[in-house]
Amino acid sequence: MPQILTFLGKGGSGRTTVAIAAAKQQANLGRRVLFVSQDPTPATGILLGVPLTDKPKSIGANLEVVSISATISIERGWEQVKQIEARYLRTPLLRSVYGQELAILPGMDGAIALNELRQYDASGKYDVIVYDGTGDMATLAMAGMPDSLSWYLRRFIAVVEESDLWKTISPIMQPAMAAVLTIAWTGESVMSQPVQEATNVLAQAQLMISNPQRVVGYLVTTEDPAAVATAKYLWGSAQQSGLTIGGILVNQCTTKDTVTAEFDPLAVTIVPTRVGTDWQPLLDAMPDFSQAVTAPKPIAIDIQNREVRLYLPGFDKTQVKLTQSGPEVTIEAGDRRRNILLPPALKGSSVTGAKFQNGYLIVSF
Repeated sequence: MPQILTFLGKGGSGRTTVAIAAAKQQANLGRRVLFVSQDPTPATGILLGVPLTDKPKSIGANLEVVSISATISIERGWEQVKQIEARYLRTPLLRSVYGQELAILPGMDGAIALNELRQYDASGKYDVIVYDGTGDMATLAMAGMPDSLSWYLRRFIAVVEESDLWKTISPIMQPAMAAVLTIAWTGESVMSQPVQEATNVLAQAQLMISNPQRVVGYLVTTEDPAAVATAKYLWGSAQQSGLTIGGILVNQCTTKDTVTAEFDPLAVTIVPTRVGTDWQPLLDAMPDFSQAVTAPKPIAIDIQNREVRLYLPGFDKTQVKLTQSGPEVTIEAGDRRRNILLPPALKGSSVTGAKFQNGYLIVSF
């Protein structure tokens, strides 16, 4: 299974240049690499020396590049939606609506990019996928999407199943749905086959994003105070999205000690300035991306001590809010909200205390 690398930082900090260097470095190591760009402008293609298209193309030994086009992807995805609908409905409703008619709504491009990455990941053609996205909160919202959607499924299915309306109509659901759908529905649960399939896909995506051997992010910054502050904020927000940050790469750096102190305990890599078309100094400076597993994990659950530990660098206790609803704990930090489904050993337990220590939020049960 491939490793997916992505890079986060303030605009102008050199994210795309670092991402390209990482892709080239991994390809030189003999790994099959796909560089995925979400930049609709020609800028990335100019850096790579070739125009990007929505189909992967080879630009050298072990290295392919591709651009994600939301418009093209939604057309392909819409056809898949219509096929799925046709599997379950005897009389499909969407067959007269075409993908070319659909507008890209805010947030849809992130969902589209996540689906594209999932497909490239499952293709078996690559050892490394370097995703050069927006590198900001939109990328983190995409990373947190499986967790958010899983929460919506869990909560709203529970709400429906506990409602008087569902209890009233459930005895007649099986014959009614059998007349409309091409699958059997027990009538006892909202968890039909399509919903169960969606739940399974989301669960697999959550496991992948939370595993630093599969998906890992790196911060990119300069010594500019605004760039450093942005990187620190993205670091803590990435933890809230379940994405491990494996290290930080610094462009235009003169004093490494300053950056090291700001981002301790992350490994700091100084990136030299690229001169002309000579990429080799940047490739030589790239870190060992396989070592990301040693970085602090976003969350750890200690059953024996009945604790949940969340690593939230860049935040303090005044910026963190904790609430509990049944078997779930919700953590708000910055602009991100994370819902933690407690393991069976802690279900039914109430929060007895919480403290903020050395960048960790430690919740006791």
